[in-house]
Amino acid sequence: MMPAAPLIDSFSRVHDNLRLSVTDRCNIRCFYCMPETGVQFVDRSEILDFEELERFVRVAAGLGIRKLRLTGGEPLLRRDLPLLVRRLAAIPGIEDLALTTNGVLLKEFAKPLYDAGLTRLNVHIDTLDRERFQQITRRDDLQRVLDGLQVARDTGFKIKLNAVAVKNLVEPDIVPLARYARENGFEVRYIEFMPLDAQNLWDRGKVLLADDMIAVLSSEISPLTPVPDPDPRAPASEYVYQDGGGTVGFIASVSRPFCLNCNRLRLTADGKLRYCLFAIEEDDVKGLMRSGADDQAIADLVRRNIAGKWLGHEINSGKFGGPPRPMYQIGG
Repeated sequence: MMPAAPLIDSFSRVHDNLRLSVTDRCNIRCFYCMPETGVQFVDRSEILDFEELERFVRVAAGLGIRKLRLTGGEPLLRRDLPLLVRRLAAIPGIEDLALTTNGVLLKEFAKPLYDAGLTRLNVHIDTLDRERFQQITRRDDLQRVLDGLQVARDTGFKIKLNAVAVKNLVEPDIVPLARYARENGFEVRYIEFMPLDAQNLWDRGKVLLADDMIAVLSSEISPLTPVPDPDPRAPASEYVYQDGGGTVGFIASVSRPFCLNCNRLRLTADGKLRYCLFAIEEDDVKGLMRSGADDQAIADLVRRNIAGKWLGHEINSGKFGGPPRPMYQIGG
């Protein structure tokens, strides 16, 4: 059998990376993602089941998808998640399987997930300060996250820390978090605050820029220099400490958009396909599956979605209006 043609959009970008949301539910309430109360979750009957998720990934792998990341909401809230990991890890063509989590339940799930075939984690943690953690997440769970990180590290996971950089809030956390990552063998990735919150709190003045963080870390820890031969399709710009103390990444979607090298597509927990985190339109994979469509119809839908992908999100232009759904509904 001839291999399928790669997933290429009209701007010649090859897509081999799928973000798969397994739930829209979350056990914290970060202000830049979810409202504190009155959160509207999708009915559980509308969430893709394991058979549907596995089927979609098999189709996507047949189209050239090689990297898979499980997201939420908080994916560790999905019942029997290690079973899903085991099934997805066994799909021919999937070469890399990772998961993004807030870490609150990581102490309990680290070993079962590792045993199921998961090897890489991105753990969301913006601060090591208990009071500021509670201010950001509206939950007093910092110690649970730190305990989970230690268990995951001891289990054998390769770990990156994701920290959202909100100006006039997390400046005191930039250096301590970087030192913590260096001491524990983690890579911290600072993420410029993006317009994906549920309460429309974002404005450009609240974005702590990558260049400013690089300057602070270079001054207070060790000079940072760009990594040699970086992966041009990676979302993070990676830097190395000149003293040999590891690497640090910056996802600068606002100040340094990386749209021209994007290789990702996303499937929401309720079965909608998106070619961009900020996409306005979605394609209904779940509707196809539950109406009895065959795999070829699903593959055709994926190809149409990618073919219609825009050049970029235009955060920095007057055209940008933001996606109609907040982050927790889209998938991280």
